[in-house]
Amino acid sequence: MSIVRSDFEFTRGHPLPLGATLMRGGINFAVFSRHATLVTLVIFLPGDPDPVLELPLDSRYNRTGDIWHAFIFGLDPGIEYGYRLDRLPNPEPQLHRYDRKKVLVDPYARALSGGARWGDTLHLQTNVPSTGVVRARHSKVVDDDVFDWGTDQPLNIHLADTIIYEMHIRGFTRHSSSEVAHPGTFRGVVEKIPYLKELGITAVELMPITEFEENDNPRTNPLSGEPLKNFWGYHPISFFAPKASYASHPDEDGMVMEFKEMVKSLHEAGIEVILDMVFNHTAEGNSRGPTFSFRGIDNSIYYIVDGSTSEYANFSGCGNTLNCNHPVVRSMILDCLHYWVTEMHVDGFRFDLASILGRGRDGSVLANPPLLEKIAGDPVLANTKLIAEAWDAAGLYQVGSFPHWGRWAEWNGKFRDDVRRFVKGDAGMVPILATRLTGSPDLYQGSGRAPYHSINFVTSHDGFTLLDLVSYNHKHNESNGEEKQDGLNENFSWNCGVEGPANSLEVLELRRRQMKNFAAILLLAQGVPMILAGDELCRTQQGNNNAYCQDNEISWIHWNGLETSADLFRFFRLMSKFRKEHSRLRGRQFIENGNGGSPRITWHGIQLDQPDWGWESRSLALHWHGNNKVWDLYVILNSYWEELTFELPPLEGNRRWHRFVDTALEPPHEIAEEGLETLLTGQKAYGVGPRSVVIMTGK
Repeated sequence: MSIVRSDFEFTRGHPLPLGATLMRGGINFAVFSRHATLVTLVIFLPGDPDPVLELPLDSRYNRTGDIWHAFIFGLDPGIEYGYRLDRLPNPEPQLHRYDRKKVLVDPYARALSGGARWGDTLHLQTNVPSTGVVRARHSKVVDDDVFDWGTDQPLNIHLADTIIYEMHIRGFTRHSSSEVAHPGTFRGVVEKIPYLKELGITAVELMPITEFEENDNPRTNPLSGEPLKNFWGYHPISFFAPKASYASHPDEDGMVMEFKEMVKSLHEAGIEVILDMVFNHTAEGNSRGPTFSFRGIDNSIYYIVDGSTSEYANFSGCGNTLNCNHPVVRSMILDCLHYWVTEMHVDGFRFDLASILGRGRDGSVLANPPLLEKIAGDPVLANTKLIAEAWDAAGLYQVGSFPHWGRWAEWNGKFRDDVRRFVKGDAGMVPILATRLTGSPDLYQGSGRAPYHSINFVTSHDGFTLLDLVSYNHKHNESNGEEKQDGLNENFSWNCGVEGPANSLEVLELRRRQMKNFAAILLLAQGVPMILAGDELCRTQQGNNNAYCQDNEISWIHWNGLETSADLFRFFRLMSKFRKEHSRLRGRQFIENGNGGSPRITWHGIQLDQPDWGWESRSLALHWHGNNKVWDLYVILNSYWEELTFELPPLEGNRRWHRFVDTALEPPHEIAEEGLETLLTGQKAYGVGPRSVVIMTGK
């Protein structure tokens, strides 16, 4: 009882701020509920499943508007708590789903107990049949002001200068080959910071790190019989609390402190932290799902619910849809973003299924969504990176048309598909490729945005890895236990002649070349490149394009790729460095008309000034014209299956063409170290191998 002092006293408290707030002498508790008539604050001692104290809140004395609150003198950090809520009378039990038997998680809780060990099932308990299985989780009061940030602040690297690396905290270092002292944790990431610096990325985009239930997948792997997990974490219980099992020492406030240590260490290395936030739904699922928090606090406020049938709208594809543009939910989301920026020092957010954030309280698509406008114009978030996944699971697709107010960048799914189709060798892709290389002006220029509002990617967590993209024509999701009904059927992939693992040296060399072609295009294009963690190490998911449930070798990074795929890692590293050295590749405005303005570019085919935009064309050349301060760049992209000879433009003065990249060459000649580019013996033409990319510098 050391955290309950002798001066214990229960008083009225304050309605703001929401959550459990440390104040002089004790803790203030405040929770929103409009429709509850009975609210009880439940106090637990750390690690004890049974409450030590239950305090009913008086509906007049402990309530201001729709906020229930109390202040308790004599409580110290470390205490655990929750709420019981009920509604009497309750003529609409399916709309207002109250159950006083449940102890609910505070939506504003900054830490949760009960999830210290990944996959631990001992904390599961059977509840009443109508609500299924729930996790015994309590909100936890932590003193997160004791961390010494020193002079750390978000880095504010311009979005145009950013190279993003999308990673999963557990999957990044869980494999034994990572050789870290704390595998699968925030500290494991810290141990790999030298690797991230060497690779050249400027930001990590972390897949969900707030509390989620990894044991809510009812399926087993039909190939092995092993239970499947919710590995990715796109099923949140909390939006504020870091996942306890991602900390090496999650006791007390370890998950909060270790997350801060990771952010501070990454900042010291010049690397920003972007969080993947899932504000579109929660882990409570549909009407048959468990109740952790929101459903039992105020179901009809937090979710989009049909008032006549009490059915949940399912724009997320996960059973429910958060009511994002309700004023209460909107405020919670803003408070959450403020917390992660001001208290946790993160640099940006990627919003999962962000189109849902633009739906109204009835599910309709809003022309000017108040939540998106508020986020874009919020003064605390003024320098924060805002990235939208501009679609949802109900078919709303807003790439290029996402409401933005000049702030929102977008995952450019069209870049992914179009670049895949060009490298694969599809017809008719040359003019589209030129548009993607110049920052997708067809999507962003007309709305007043810049090239850096396009987050370019070829692969992401959702879909094939880079190696699988060139190794499989079809998805192979048998191990997910969904009879291959999950995952996209159209991946615009090409297996280079053999489905899956191959022994043919010719096939393996072609796959290696295609991966380097993808990397070169990604890091050359205007916009912001995003690399999927492990692609630079030839990570495979064995053809699984929806590995959300695979907490095993399929999803973990195998670090022996640093030896077996050293040439691919070197290619990514040198291309990242090349991008940083050439500001023209990081444009902050669109190039006018493609052939004028500053910087100046011209398009070519195998003959100078004659680009072939025709349906059967599969090659293109791009000349970035230099001046006294910068080099000329000449890029040739050939997805044709035969060698083509390209004329080279003459250079002014004593400049000569030097070869930086030719993916048709054997390592290490396919890419040059800085200052060691190869002077071409012939300055008038160059033979470009089949399915290859060539980059030249005129200096």
